[in-house]
Amino acid sequence: MTNETLDLLRELTEVNGVPGFEGRVGAIMRRELESFAPCCTDNLGSLIARLDGSSERPRVMLAGHMDEIGFMVKLVTDDGFIKFAGLGGWWDQVLLSQRVIIETSKGPVTGLIGSKPPHLLGDEERSKVVKRQDMFIDVGAKDREEAEKVFGIRPGDPIVPVSPFERMKNEDMLLGKAWDDRVGVALAIDTLKALKDEEHPNTLYAAGTVQEEVGLRGAKTASCVVKPDVALVLETAIAGDVPGIKPEESGVKLGGGVTIYVLEGSAIPNLKLRDLALDICQKQGLDHQVTVLERGGTDAGRIHLHGIGVPSLVIAVPTRHIHTHAGIISATDYDTTLKLLVAMCRVLDQSLITEICTC
Repeated sequence: MTNETLDLLRELTEVNGVPGFEGRVGAIMRRELESFAPCCTDNLGSLIARLDGSSERPRVMLAGHMDEIGFMVKLVTDDGFIKFAGLGGWWDQVLLSQRVIIETSKGPVTGLIGSKPPHLLGDEERSKVVKRQDMFIDVGAKDREEAEKVFGIRPGDPIVPVSPFERMKNEDMLLGKAWDDRVGVALAIDTLKALKDEEHPNTLYAAGTVQEEVGLRGAKTASCVVKPDVALVLETAIAGDVPGIKPEESGVKLGGGVTIYVLEGSAIPNLKLRDLALDICQKQGLDHQVTVLERGGTDAGRIHLHGIGVPSLVIAVPTRHIHTHAGIISATDYDTTLKLLVAMCRVLDQSLITEICTC
């Protein structure tokens, strides 16, 4: 992995952008691409960059969503504590004692997610997972007036996990928040950079979509801008190489290479497009693995239904601990995924798309 890509991943994972508040992520994407790929936005805020090739068609959409899971201020109690709502899929068990940032009109406010301490719990309460509605965020305010008027906290303010990027002792392992799906945003950027000085038989669109974690919303509106002929959705894949996960639940491993979805909860991939990706991996010697996600969905769920239908495929980087405050990816897996994406973009011409779309 180049230092340039490492710095990009660091910046993307540390920037804050929960659903509905993705502007800072879009600004990074625009900065990286607009010098050679004109950019625009849809009316929800998804950013779309276009890289012209030797032919206007087919239009190849590379979609990675910019939002991360987070929270929103629900209310401030009389004592100055924050009650919060979820933005995206959280498991309540991972929330307690985690630091968060509340982004207010007066600047960021650090808080800690807390609940009733174990010393005061009865035996029955101790055996249960604390529910989110029983948690609160402690921002150190003495009362509601200080929290609202001095700190600037108000209902609707976004709340984001605190988890700085780190290259681990094994330097191939990268720790950070929001890999789902800043890794997809980075891949879209790097794919366009890799192809900007060479001819490719199509027009490429890098789409940083919004509000994926709350219903795949930006994918729908961005598709109306791009009008794609084919879509490669860039995502994370749940790594099953940790204690407690059975092989039939996930056989994906960090270091195992690019991951190709053969099924996910919102879309079945185009079979010929899937086979194309697998064939390229085999011919080029790219480490690869496949995965099935029976619950949950990706932007492919909206994109593949655009117009009369868009052949779509989800291509992913294996990730441990998704939908928590931090996750781990392999730099080598990222590089392998990028190689597959670039190779596919080099061969997706109109004749191949016609073949792919032929039943």
